[in-house]
Amino acid sequence: MTDAHPVPDDVRGDAADVMPFWQGLGLPGLFDVHVHFLPPNIQRAVWAVFDEAGPKIGRAWPIRYRQSHEERVDLLRSFGVRRFSTLPYAHKPGVAGYLNDWSREFAAGVPEVIRSATFFPETGAADYVAAEVADGVELFKIHVQVGEFHLDDPLLDGVWGVLSDSGTPVVTHAGSGPVGNDFTGPASMQRLLTRFPQLRLVVAHLGAPEFEPFLELAESFEHVHLDTTMVFTDFFGAPYPPDLLPRLAALQPKVLLGTDFPTIPYPYAHQLESLARLDLGDDWLRAVCWENGVRLLGEGLPPT
Repeated sequence: MTDAHPVPDDVRGDAADVMPFWQGLGLPGLFDVHVHFLPPNIQRAVWAVFDEAGPKIGRAWPIRYRQSHEERVDLLRSFGVRRFSTLPYAHKPGVAGYLNDWSREFAAGVPEVIRSATFFPETGAADYVAAEVADGVELFKIHVQVGEFHLDDPLLDGVWGVLSDSGTPVVTHAGSGPVGNDFTGPASMQRLLTRFPQLRLVVAHLGAPEFEPFLELAESFEHVHLDTTMVFTDFFGAPYPPDLLPRLAALQPKVLLGTDFPTIPYPYAHQLESLARLDLGDDWLRAVCWENGVRLLGEGLPPT
C-alpha cells in the first residue's frame, strides 16, 4: 500500500486542461523528464517529509496526486504524457540497489516509462551503475540535498567515468531549493564538469535558486541541459530573474519539461500554463515539451 487516496472528480478532470495545450502546439503529447514513481514504503516516507513541512521542505506543501501507482499512470496517460521517468534517488548507502530493482520491475509493465535508476557515493557504485547501463537504464537521478554528498565525491569517480562513456543522462538536483545545505549549489557541478566535460547532466528545477550559475554551465558545456520542474509556477518560492529569460530562450534545444508529478500542490496543467505565459514562442514550447526529450532519450512507443 502507498497510503493512496481515491482520485477525486476535480483531479480526474485535470486532463481537460492539459490536452488542449499540447494539441494546440501540434504535438503528439508531452515528454516529462521529471516524474517520480517509488516503492510504496519509500513513497510513504517521502510524502511524510512533505506533509510535515519540516526543515528539508520549509513550507506547507499539499500533495495533489496522492493516488495509487496504477491510478497515477492512468492520470498521466489521460493527460497525454507519452514518456515519463520514475526517478528514484538514494538517500544513504545500500539503498540504490533496492530502488533500482523496483524501478526495473515497474518499468517492465509501463511502456511509456523512461527506465530510471539512481546511485550513491559508496563502494561498488561504478560496478552497479555499469550493470544498470548495460541492462537498459536510460536515465539516472541523484539528489545532493537529500543524500548530503558532493557531486565530485571520490567514491563517484568511477561512476562518472561510466556515464561519460555511455552518454546516459543524469537528472541532478544540485540547487539549494527548497532548503540548501553544505552540499547544494553549483560549485561541485562546476568541478565535476571540468573533469568530465562530456557528461549529460540535466539540472533539475533550472538549478533554483542559483539560476544564473547553472544557466552558465548549460551555456558552457555541450551536454548540460536544464529542466523546468516547478519553476515559473505561482507556488514556486524562487522567482526566475527576468533578465535571464533571453538566455533561457537561446538555450531552446537544452531545456526539458519537468513537473515533479505527483508531489505537486497544483494541477499538472499549471506548469504548462506557467511556461506559456513566458511568451517565448510556440517553437520554444514545442522544443521544451516534446522535441528535446525525444532528442535526448528517444520517442519510445508511438502515440495512441
